[in-house]
Amino acid sequence: MRDNFKYNITWLIIMAAGFYMINTLILVGIVNTFIENMLVTIGINIILATGLNLVIGFAGQFSLGHAGFMAVGAYATAIITSSVSGGSGFYLSLIVGIILSVVIALIVGIPTLRLRGDYLAIATMGAAEIIRIVINNMKITGGAAGIFNIPQFASWPTVYIMVCITTIVLTNFIHSRDGRAVIAVREDEIAAESVGVNVFKWKLAAFVFGAATAAIAGSLHASYLQTIAPSEFGIMESISILIIVVLGGIGSITGTFVAAIALGVIDTILQNFGALRMVIYALALILIMVFKPSGLLGTKELSIKSIFKKIKSRKEVI
Repeated sequence: MRDNFKYNITWLIIMAAGFYMINTLILVGIVNTFIENMLVTIGINIILATGLNLVIGFAGQFSLGHAGFMAVGAYATAIITSSVSGGSGFYLSLIVGIILSVVIALIVGIPTLRLRGDYLAIATMGAAEIIRIVINNMKITGGAAGIFNIPQFASWPTVYIMVCITTIVLTNFIHSRDGRAVIAVREDEIAAESVGVNVFKWKLAAFVFGAATAAIAGSLHASYLQTIAPSEFGIMESISILIIVVLGGIGSITGTFVAAIALGVIDTILQNFGALRMVIYALALILIMVFKPSGLLGTKELSIKSIFKKIKSRKEVI
């Protein structure tokens, strides 16, 4: 309990310092609208990838349905905020999006989480595609054209705060007794079951938690960009989120942060390269995975203590 308290305080101090630094840079004009947009995109990707990392990295369930749950949150916000004015409409849509994604995750998860590996990936990918097709054919969602002129309530501070909340909740869950049960399921289902762990229950819990975080990211995405279409939530979106998880390190939350920031910056820099952009981006990913096959951090977590230890050990060597 004491370790968790220290961990939370450390995270809060780092996040408060980060908020103050970004806000100061915006006020003095160093961070312009272009960079601010990049920061928002990175923040949304962090929420998406940390949720997926819980499912894949900690629960050991290979899901490719994250984009579907993101779509649920995005359309909940688009529809509700267009009808209910003010900030209350946005927060209501956020709650509705989470509830809907949880319900759908339960409906999808109960039959599919009995599958494993590639079969589970195909089943969740199919579920996400069903969600996208349903949205594509509904009048209330605007069909294939999507929804435009969505009221903007999400800003970089909103996204930043949501990143902080989801990260703290997620890390506390992982370090709790329930989180250890989820990790036990990943390591060895038979061994976990033999010591009384309800394997299916914790698989489903991780899947539902991941779906809820995807819905939050979807809500922020819709509110910030003010326009959405079903084509944004296809299989490529799920794969993009998966790339962040794999690149950062499967089972590393801080690795997810590092990967999301690195890819966000690379993608922004390469926007001026036109058609070559995706080629250079792909080559950069390949090189990273060749030299770091287990991801940038592997299963390790960055901590202030470990950073100071490395600095101290290097000084002693010198």
